[in-house]
Amino acid sequence: MNKIAVIILTFNESKHIRRCLESMRQITDELYVIDAYSTDDTLAIAEEYGAKIFQRKWLNHADQFQWALDNCGITTPWIMRMDADEYLEPGLVKEIRERMGSIPGQVSGIYIRRKVLFKGKWIRYGGFYPHTLMRIWRNAKGSIEQRWMDEHIVVSEGETIMFREHIVDYNLNSIHWWVNKHNNYAIREMIDLLNIKYGFMEGDQRLLQAGSSQAKRKRFLKEKVYASIPPGARAFMYFCFRYFVRFGFMDGYRGFIFHFMQGYWYRLLVDVNVKEFEQKLEGNTSKERLKEILLTDYNIAI
Repeated sequence: MNKIAVIILTFNESKHIRRCLESMRQITDELYVIDAYSTDDTLAIAEEYGAKIFQRKWLNHADQFQWALDNCGITTPWIMRMDADEYLEPGLVKEIRERMGSIPGQVSGIYIRRKVLFKGKWIRYGGFYPHTLMRIWRNAKGSIEQRWMDEHIVVSEGETIMFREHIVDYNLNSIHWWVNKHNNYAIREMIDLLNIKYGFMEGDQRLLQAGSSQAKRKRFLKEKVYASIPPGARAFMYFCFRYFVRFGFMDGYRGFIFHFMQGYWYRLLVDVNVKEFEQKLEGNTSKERLKEILLTDYNIAI
């Protein structure tokens, strides 16, 4: 039962954390919750499941997760990353139970397929499935990229394999919550795009050396193709590609809402933030000026 320790980052996740922990308890008792000072019942629920709880101020996902790897004293052979609004399908529970005891010694990381549900609808098209992510790795062999957005787990050595079954990502919050979440994401994505253009901080590119072919391809397209297209136009082009070329329309009405909001509205919002930020530069694109604006206008210290 305790070959795997699971790390879950939380902030006000009382709607999801019980479902997540109930799922994870089927494969391990080693549950680590890293909480950003929740004000709801998240911690009380986590305590019910015997989770080891740590509280820490939030900067971003990568910073919080790497802190957990470095400071929680995890001793299990394997570590797993889960989001609070995710859970394991029964098939994955069975696969983990059956296979984890016989993984070859040269294997350091395990990729798992993820299904995304939106308002109860499985988003199967538009490039959202299959989506493979490094979610299980050997203790001390994996770390997380230090990025503001789209951070991945990478292993330092060894081979990787793919499990057949799925993690499910199904957030139960309202569309109002979803919009607020993506409004915050837009600032993080803005920082990533500005850094691609101006190079004001060191970019963590370990994924390009150690990631899956799918993840490498997406990173390359984002940084070398998408980022080079004029703001505004790229959001529209991306939506059209995703909705028509990648058959996003096959996901039906709820799929249209998801692809439009996540594939167009959100990315247009990112571009509006980018243009607004660049206006504040007033022609001064020095690293010092970029970091100054992030600190004074966004309260983000780089």
